[in-house]
Amino acid sequence: MEAVKAALIGIDPGGKPDFADSMAELSLLASSAGSRPVMTMIAKRSKPDPALYMGSGKATELREQMAAHEVELAIFNHALSPVQQRNLERHLNCHVIDRTGLILDIFAQRAKSHVGKTQVQLANVRYQVSRLVKAWSHLERQKGGIGMRGGPGETQMELDRRMLENKAKRLQAELEKLQRQQATQRRSREKGGVFSVSLVGYTNAGKSTLFNALTKAGSYAADQLFATLDTTSRRVYLPEVGNAVVSDTVGFIRDLPHQLVEAFRATLDETVRADLLLHVVDASSLDREQQMLEVDKVLAEIGADQSPQLIVVNKIDQVPALMERGPTLRYDRNGKVVAIYISAKEGLGLDLLRETLADLAKNTDRIEPTVELVPSVADLDPQAPTKRWESLDIFHTRTGMYSPFDA
Repeated sequence: MEAVKAALIGIDPGGKPDFADSMAELSLLASSAGSRPVMTMIAKRSKPDPALYMGSGKATELREQMAAHEVELAIFNHALSPVQQRNLERHLNCHVIDRTGLILDIFAQRAKSHVGKTQVQLANVRYQVSRLVKAWSHLERQKGGIGMRGGPGETQMELDRRMLENKAKRLQAELEKLQRQQATQRRSREKGGVFSVSLVGYTNAGKSTLFNALTKAGSYAADQLFATLDTTSRRVYLPEVGNAVVSDTVGFIRDLPHQLVEAFRATLDETVRADLLLHVVDASSLDREQQMLEVDKVLAEIGADQSPQLIVVNKIDQVPALMERGPTLRYDRNGKVVAIYISAKEGLGLDLLRETLADLAKNTDRIEPTVELVPSVADLDPQAPTKRWESLDIFHTRTGMYSPFDA
């Protein structure tokens, strides 16, 4: 089946340093959803037009260019109001979708488990409730007369709203039931004293690849945004400690729709309860610092911002300077390990990561250590200077560490 031709549209308000990165990400999202971006239009505007988001002249120019390229779909890199989406579809004579709708569509395609599908359905229903003005635009006019107060359009929209809200309640109740089942499984693990680790990070940072490398799980992993959505947990053996549980979670992205954060709480709850978060970062991404901040924002929203965190700088094989140095550890000024450099795809640094996880596990109340002595900084990395942090000058405010990307 031939991919749908799509036009990517962005409105630059000026002063947004990540605008270009956001547009590049939109192209990846569109391709991940199954469409084929064939043209891009960027317009500068200080604030959105309430009717068309972009100006009417620019909208007409867009329509002409889309006709020349035979484009069937317009994708806006912004959240459109229902009225703006309806007006744009009338003006452009094609289907229009915003960034939120695009991400929801990808999630609907990728969800495999019962929990994942239920979460996506709930997010979609909540999104549809806000789109009713578009869906029933042909019934907007009210008709007078006895027994016709309010008009058929308003009645139909209210009926649809009630139907969607009832469906949302059913899905929410089903999710809560599934969440209780997950909580029971989690309590069982906690009673058994099992150390739990959750992989978090920006989408396409290599979480699933790392998960497979650590656990031999064989989960789906691909070089695309949101390759996997469903949380998967597997046991992994840590030296001198025993078994631990590692969970792979959904990736994050800038402007992640609030509906998805709310609906995916059943999945993200695994993150909140973990003993340790492995924050996986793509070393090859030029936008990695901003991506780390976006992950921190979502973690704060779900109440996991205070959880212990170890930064895993992945894909060092794609950065010559990091590859030359090889797998290494990075410490804060107190000698605590805060970052590790690895390549999950090439298997570089995995043994070092397991050893580091084992050392961290010994310092929690989840597992009784089998060895009393905890390795010192020099033991973990004999080549590391005693005060390695002094050579760093970029401080990461949330984690209280210097940037792992500075030389």
